[in-house]
Amino acid sequence: MSRAASNDNHNDNDATRSGALTVWQLAREWIELHGAAAVVTVVDTWGTAPAPVGTRLVIAGNLHEGDISGGCVEDELVAVAEGVIAEGAPRVVDYDVSDEAAWHSGLACGGRLKVVVEPLGPADTAFLDTVIAAEQERRPVVVTTRIADGTRTLYAEGDALPVDVIAARDAATVTLTGEDANELFVQPLLPPVHVVIVGAALIAQALVPLARQVGYRVSVVDPRREFMDAFRSVDATTMVAQPPEAFAALGLDARTAVVALAHTSAIDDATLIAALRAPCVYIGALGSRTNQGRRLERLRAEGFSDADLARIHGPVGLPIGAKGPAEIAVSILAEIIKVVRGAS
Repeated sequence: MSRAASNDNHNDNDATRSGALTVWQLAREWIELHGAAAVVTVVDTWGTAPAPVGTRLVIAGNLHEGDISGGCVEDELVAVAEGVIAEGAPRVVDYDVSDEAAWHSGLACGGRLKVVVEPLGPADTAFLDTVIAAEQERRPVVVTTRIADGTRTLYAEGDALPVDVIAARDAATVTLTGEDANELFVQPLLPPVHVVIVGAALIAQALVPLARQVGYRVSVVDPRREFMDAFRSVDATTMVAQPPEAFAALGLDARTAVVALAHTSAIDDATLIAALRAPCVYIGALGSRTNQGRRLERLRAEGFSDADLARIHGPVGLPIGAKGPAEIAVSILAEIIKVVRGAS
């Protein structure tokens, strides 16, 4: 569902809520419908700016999808995008306390926002198709765009990268590098975090919508069909299968978070064994400290080292005193975010 510029909008970082299309998919669709589009990316913030670096907004005509400020900056950017599309080159735009648009959209208390506005047209469809294919196949890519003229270079995994591009990729953040005619906009495009929940428990029912709201992909797995009945209409992939079978179909990569919630040792152990043999960014397991100790002993007997077992977050979730399924789900999601973001 697209919206006119005067309407309220929402943001899922790269994932919009328009039929679950990502920004790049929506831009591709809008080019076909409207002839051109523009993608706006937040590259720096200061003070009370509400959108994190990397947040994106897509614009076509007077339509936009996404949210980087809460309203008036988006309206202003529709006009900027029109000019950028006409010129055929990106533009860097700053909004701060002195800008009336920023004042009305919540940046008044010393807030500042820097964005890059990139034009996209029919000549860019091959580029978009490559990015979309990488998204769907969960392959990370890095895109650089020269601000002066819009020249793009796409680096696939394994390609040799310039030093400044390597720095942005390793930090997993968009950035501007260089100066004047050599200024580059660098975008590491990573697959969304995939939260794989094993165990269709009440905690899982609460965790699914929370994880979707922050833009994560979510799958729920449980070999017990009767437990999965409550997940028929959730916004997640659901599988009635044993963990190893499900993981083989879903794939576990370095952007996957596995959460064992079955509370049955046979299912949870199978989940953790498979997750420990994959490069998952996060592994969590429900259970008391006593149960966690017993679980670790069983996993040691399977040949896992202390270093391997240190990857498991258990009892799962940040220690915030959570009670009940909803609060525990919040603590789990908070811990996943903390690990993904690299917080100490």
